[in-house]
Amino acid sequence: MDFSYSPTQQSIIDAIDAIMANFDDDYWLAADRDGRFPEEFYAAIAAGGWLGIAMPEAYGGAALGIAEAALMMQKIAETGGGMAAASAVHINIFGPHPIVVYGTEEQRSAWLPPLIKGEVKCCFGVTEPDAGLDTGNIRTRADKIDSGYLVSGQKIWTSTAQVASKILLLARTSQPGQSGRRTDGLTLFYTDLDRSHIEVREIAKMGRAAVDSNQIFIDGLIVPDAHRIGEEGKGFSYLLDSLNPERILIAAEALGIGKTALRRAVEYAGQRIVFDRPIGQNQSIQHPLAENWVELEAAGLLIAKAAHLYDSGVPAGGMANAAKYFAAEAGFKAATQAVMTLGGMGYAKEYHVERLLRESLIPRLAPVSAQMVLNYIAERVLGLPKSY
Repeated sequence: MDFSYSPTQQSIIDAIDAIMANFDDDYWLAADRDGRFPEEFYAAIAAGGWLGIAMPEAYGGAALGIAEAALMMQKIAETGGGMAAASAVHINIFGPHPIVVYGTEEQRSAWLPPLIKGEVKCCFGVTEPDAGLDTGNIRTRADKIDSGYLVSGQKIWTSTAQVASKILLLARTSQPGQSGRRTDGLTLFYTDLDRSHIEVREIAKMGRAAVDSNQIFIDGLIVPDAHRIGEEGKGFSYLLDSLNPERILIAAEALGIGKTALRRAVEYAGQRIVFDRPIGQNQSIQHPLAENWVELEAAGLLIAKAAHLYDSGVPAGGMANAAKYFAAEAGFKAATQAVMTLGGMGYAKEYHVERLLRESLIPRLAPVSAQMVLNYIAERVLGLPKSY
């Protein structure tokens, strides 16, 4: 088995390294402090064509696999940008997938090129305050009218809604039949984020201040029929196609955070002199960092296998969820240990590891909780009965 990077993969790593060299720690510290979207970084990624890394060539994409996209996202997070950088472009990598698979040729031709070029930013309107992971309990309504659909409802944790002009929106168009699943009757739309009918309220949060998270309130939004993706009532099944890639990408981002946190901790441990010796000479410092390295390397292998399965067209749900779970835990542990290694300076913003620790919690929480991942593996991989 060959674990080396292909020429294409190595070129991706080198190109992202070159872009990220223009955005140093001070850039990300300022973005975090000021709560400012990293427009310059976003523009640089778009200019290189990287927003379309997994999109079809016919619309301006590179038509590469999730393996290559995961390497890109890992490198973006690993070079100091953390989740602030990764989340600024994350939705472009997996979000448009239902358009690619289920959209009409007219929709793909109109919608994908502006997303790939970075001319349009999109947000993702799925989660609701009273539904959370229980997607079948979504209450946002899309009622049929002559001109299309009339949408009203609420969404929460909608990232980039402050800067987006489009929204990928899941809404209920009908109730499931007596024998249907609770997720039947949900329809997927890609439409304008019309602020005359959508109020966007930013959520003040613990970390990743550079990329906004929001609660949105939709009141009387008219969505044309032409903005519906695929068939009415099948929106949830369309979203399922993007779930495994998203888990792989979020795992790669967690791995990137863990690797940069570990690197910073090792550098500090080798330079910090206490009692006439570097603290990295002490096994109480060495051993936790060595354990972090082992876990991060294992996470990388899980991600690579999950991506390989997905790109090969083989069922990848179990491995994608396992990669997300393990990489999120490994990244969080490495970020925590980095703060502990730096001691008091780890708590200081100027050393950046406290920012990485705050951001390392995101892959543990989203887009699905660790407990739900373990439920999936228990039921779908191990064959145990459903527990909820």
